[in-house]
Amino acid sequence: MLEASGMPARPARLARLSAQLDQFAGRMENRLIRAIPRETMEVPRQEPIVSFTFDDVPDSALDVGAAILEANGARGTFYISGGLEGQVEPGRTLIDRKGCRELAARGHEIGCHSFGHHDIRQVDEPALTDDLARNAAYLDAIDPRPAPRNFAYPYNAGSFSKRALLACSFRSCRAAGEGINRGPTDPTFLRAVEIRQPQQHVLGLGRWIDALVADPGWLIFFTHDVSPRPTPHGCTAPSFHLLVGYAIARGCRILTVDAALDHMGLRRIGPGQTNPGEQRR
Repeated sequence: MLEASGMPARPARLARLSAQLDQFAGRMENRLIRAIPRETMEVPRQEPIVSFTFDDVPDSALDVGAAILEANGARGTFYISGGLEGQVEPGRTLIDRKGCRELAARGHEIGCHSFGHHDIRQVDEPALTDDLARNAAYLDAIDPRPAPRNFAYPYNAGSFSKRALLACSFRSCRAAGEGINRGPTDPTFLRAVEIRQPQQHVLGLGRWIDALVADPGWLIFFTHDVSPRPTPHGCTAPSFHLLVGYAIARGCRILTVDAALDHMGLRRIGPGQTNPGEQRR
């Protein structure tokens, strides 16, 4: 059997099967990380805390997303991959250094999303170490910071074998997981809820805020672009504004990831140091 191109169909089927197996392996590794936390911190359950975060950071996240947060007296966390600087993709353009500096100047948090934006499962540890150092240099030239930054996994794909490296390099690491962080929580694999298409999904995210108010903890949202015609991993400005406004109306405290960790008593520490005030298990 031939495809329209005249090439055998089997290689294409094998490629699809390989991709599906890799996705399955990634899901299983994420479940293993959740099941065997490297360490835990205690997320207080006295008040509802919400963080709005952006991955890759298209220019619309700066122009629209950040502006919506600011209009509501809040700030967000923007996870930057230096290797994506100014990249033009279908439906979006990634911000450049000027945009990153503007975010920092406006009081938003600049986090790390690796330099090359590779699935870290597919990168060996020496290569990942070099990649993270390269992104640190890129971010420090824009937003100098002596303390460890916060990290978000590219593609939300964790790596069991690289947790120690990430724990020494960052204050926290955010994945996905569709859940609220409550009680004992692994800071190297924080749960988060995606704001993505279809629009019906976005409009239903208020239920997570309701659940947070009913049983407080730390809810982290993440998205990408905020535009009239969003990519599958983004949302429209009215829906993002509605979600931010709803969190405020329900009495949630909106904080950046770094500010939330401060508020919960997790002090900034340098790589390899021990925080005596942090609760671990």
